[in-house]
Amino acid sequence: MLKIQEGEFIYINKPYGMSSFGALAHIRHAISKRLGVKKIKIGHAGTLDPLATGVLVLCTGKKTKLIEQLQRHTKEYVATLQFGASTASFDREHTVDHTYPKQHITEDKVYDATRLFVGDILQVPPTYSACNVNGKRAYELSRQGKNVELQPKQIHIDRIDIIEFDNDRKRATLRIVCGKGTYIRSLARDIGMALGSGAYLTDLCRTRVGDVSIEEAMTFDEFHEWFGKIDVTL
Repeated sequence: MLKIQEGEFIYINKPYGMSSFGALAHIRHAISKRLGVKKIKIGHAGTLDPLATGVLVLCTGKKTKLIEQLQRHTKEYVATLQFGASTASFDREHTVDHTYPKQHITEDKVYDATRLFVGDILQVPPTYSACNVNGKRAYELSRQGKNVELQPKQIHIDRIDIIEFDNDRKRATLRIVCGKGTYIRSLARDIGMALGSGAYLTDLCRTRVGDVSIEEAMTFDEFHEWFGKIDVTL
């Protein structure tokens, strides 16, 4: 029995191309429709970019009080970096705006570069992000063509492992374990710069939040199938 007001955790595998708010709204609509109510209390514990997939933790009712605590949990990502080019958003949301030398990049050099970013580091968030700048979102100002300067923030990265290196295409797939506030897009930019090149994300998946792994997260189809079989009360 799901008790929405008492509080539930719902683990969603957010689809590609949808905002975290859009995914939350989809689930909220399904629950509201099932219960025949207009409003329910629901929130998510950590935003995923629209072009990212993976674990999105939703909290309902009284469990929304735990959102801030959940946001502090360690997260794990699998990210694919394309070297030799950059985009304004550091991912595929924007087209390539600069190209750089990349033939010198090897797996060993990528490994050495990643070592620079393990531990407590300062990271400048992407200008295309939800960071607050004088009461406005940074991405809103960037899309208006305004110059946005964000201050570096201290973050913690526990580890970075190379899963795969494609020497022909100069791409690397990395596993990253990190703390709150880490922008994987900024990490891609910084690794590219450390290699004397550029880099942007071609794929990003959040594979774990705290103890919740992607194997426990449901796609929308899986959620609707599961939700249709269980008892639910407000």
